Amino acid sequence: MGLYDAMMAKGSETSKLNLHSLSGNEMGQMDMTSWSKQQTGFGYLRICRTDLMDVFLETASKAGVPIHFNKRLTRIEEKNDKVTAFFSDGTSDTADFLLGCDGIHSAVRKLHVDPDCTPQYSGISNVFSLIPTSELPPAASSLDALNATLTTDGMLVVSPATAARDMVYWFFSREITIPTTGDTRDGWEERGKREVDNLKTTLINLLGDANAPWVNMLRDVVRKTDVVKFYPICKIPPGRPWSKGRCLIIGDAAHAMPPHASQGVSMALEDVFLFSNLMTHHSRNLGTHNSQSLGDLLQSYENKRKARTDQMLKNAERNGDVRKKKTPLRLWANELAISWGLRIYGMVGLDKMGIGQGPLAYDVEEEQF
Repeated sequence: MGLYDAMMAKGSETSKLNLHSLSGNEMGQMDMTSWSKQQTGFGYLRICRTDLMDVFLETASKAGVPIHFNKRLTRIEEKNDKVTAFFSDGTSDTADFLLGCDGIHSAVRKLHVDPDCTPQYSGISNVFSLIPTSELPPAASSLDALNATLTTDGMLVVSPATAARDMVYWFFSREITIPTTGDTRDGWEERGKREVDNLKTTLINLLGDANAPWVNMLRDVVRKTDVVKFYPICKIPPGRPWSKGRCLIIGDAAHAMPPHASQGVSMALEDVFLFSNLMTHHSRNLGTHNSQSLGDLLQSYENKRKARTDQMLKNAERNGDVRKKKTPLRLWANELAISWGLRIYGMVGLDKMGIGQGPLAYDVEEEQF
């Protein structure tokens, strides 16, 4: 898309993972793309969602692509080989095809493609924030990796969020039960407020009393954070339909997954490239009267993408296990196992063999219809 330089100017490539213990020791580190980067040329890019959107919006504007704000979809109607989208302000638009890229709570999915599909809570919730490094110890400005610290009640992660290293992103990911009072939405709002109100006390207690530079910096991060967001992590159940007639949903609307593999935006971008290739080679069929050929094309698209996104969902859910509650003894055992595992991983050179990095070397351009 020609946007690599613009993205890199705003985001931070952090392909290295550092794991820390509550005593302040570094248990080990791992380059998560040491092999796959040789195949693709790319590592992990951490970028604020607003910065990502700024790049896309500016690019769309330069390309003359109109973007309309404050539009709420209320109805979808297919008729005479056309599809019409109706909006709450009384306007509508008709075309050969409708693409729903509208997130995990997709209106296109709810109104037309798969009304019976309901996002499922994963059992894990995040509290998270961004904080300027100017308010933190000097060590915060030199962070160049994803830094994770395990606790008995979840995982605390800190990462640079910008190319200038002037902002850090942190989140605390833990098991939280589904609220049982009121309706789901009100219950989550109440639970979220309680989590945020108690956050600093909870985290300070979990970090213990070790007097070590790493743990001391984490305490500073927590204490100096003023605004915190709460987010229960949900997923779209696999195996659901992604298309109906002249409508297709992509990205989180089709396959939202936990962020534990950092692949949500990546999967959406792969969707875009594969669907663009489909249109390039079969654009006539998108406007054809032959609905069978259109249906076959969309089914082929779904089959290829579902194999890929299902694989990433399994990876994300497996990574989510370390966020679950554990006893102090179990935490100690986990830290010991991880420390030795990372040591062996590096000594044997498993990273150079691509162990665990195979899915990152995927090239969507190699897919054929």
